[in-house]
Amino acid sequence: MKKYLGLLGVAILGGAITLGGYKMMFNEEVIVERTVTQPIKTVTANYNPVLDKINAVANSVDLSVAAENTVNSVVHVKNTAVRTQLSPADIFFGNRNKGRKYEQVGTGSGVIISQDGYIVTNNHVISGATEIEITLNNKQKYKAELIGTDKDNDIALLKIDSDIDLPYIPFANSDAIKIGEWVLAVGNPYNLTSTVTAGIVSAKGRDLEGNRNIESFIQTDAAVNPGNSGGALVNTRGELVGINTAISSKTGSFVGYSFAVPSNITKKIIDDLLEFGSVQEAILGINIDQKEDIDGVKIGAVSNGSGADKSGLKEGDVIKKVNNVKISKYSELRGQLTAKRPGEFVDITVDRDGEFITKSVKLSKKDSYFSRSLNVMLKDLTKKELKKYKLTRGAKISQNGNKNLDYYGVKEGYIITEINKKPVLNASAAVKAIEESYGKGNTIYIEVINLEGERERYAFR
Repeated sequence: MKKYLGLLGVAILGGAITLGGYKMMFNEEVIVERTVTQPIKTVTANYNPVLDKINAVANSVDLSVAAENTVNSVVHVKNTAVRTQLSPADIFFGNRNKGRKYEQVGTGSGVIISQDGYIVTNNHVISGATEIEITLNNKQKYKAELIGTDKDNDIALLKIDSDIDLPYIPFANSDAIKIGEWVLAVGNPYNLTSTVTAGIVSAKGRDLEGNRNIESFIQTDAAVNPGNSGGALVNTRGELVGINTAISSKTGSFVGYSFAVPSNITKKIIDDLLEFGSVQEAILGINIDQKEDIDGVKIGAVSNGSGADKSGLKEGDVIKKVNNVKISKYSELRGQLTAKRPGEFVDITVDRDGEFITKSVKLSKKDSYFSRSLNVMLKDLTKKELKKYKLTRGAKISQNGNKNLDYYGVKEGYIITEINKKPVLNASAAVKAIEESYGKGNTIYIEVINLEGERERYAFR
């Protein structure tokens, strides 16, 4: 018995020594965690953050004035489009002009920006519409005229005729808005009219991953859902800082972040549509070196004769500011240029080998456009080229990556004069016509002038 107790004592002592050595070696505290299943609670859907500290800040900001000043200036936009549904027999026999006609209705929001009835919304809200109906906050309905659109920046301008002066939202300087500043999203989600949600500016100059275009959105955490598109993003003074456009979501509904086209870009697009009928794109005349991940935008090359070239900008310069607005990435530079017109001067501050230099650059008009569907770069004709070929319009192929065109002998330098038997105004219009036809799998007909000045016609799909 004594022998047994002795062995038991030795075993206990050995275990204690072993445990002590283990704890000394790893210096860990052994913690036993117990999982307690909490009963599921039903709570009201509330967007406001639950942290008391955040609630305290929110309660100190009066958003009621901004909401009151904007709800009557945000409208409900209803678009009606006539679609054609083809049967398998129609498709098989090539009867694309037949099929069952039906109406498709879409809804969104819009913002009144003038007393005489100009309304801004998203292009995707009214795209393809054969009829657009506007409903004001007082339930009055109007038929709207489409003045113009900019697909790249997703902006459209509408006009309604009213016998009274309409309430409108004035534009703010979106460059002045700060990260962390409170904003309101006003719109009509799920056909719920005059809905106001609050949040803060989460980021600026945001480019959405997967987008074809490089954009410069204002990112907020104000709740935005389907139907909010085209609605207003306003500051606490009730001024327009952006047009709500997109959400980041895997479900199609709001899960945390929303994105708005900045008001400076929106205003410039509207001014262009009213004055010129199309957007005037301004460029510096540089190519970007995107190989390095740096704070700023590195110039990879400078185009001869461009505003950048004439001002003295050089390859290797890193753009740090545009008119004292800090530039950290290309989307921010793009946002600043999108808000400017050709012919304007901008101050570009660059880092050149550690020295900060500021140059005044005259912006040029963008004259080259790329067709993704046809894989060609098209350029506006110069006055000299128009005179040489006795033309008033057209677009020159400056780069050709299309195998079909190459097979038929269509080369760089050929001038496209017609697409689908319609005259081509310029490079921008040519790309638009190509994307609307060839990009959707339809047969495309093009007329070109070759390098000898002879006209040639081709059809392919």
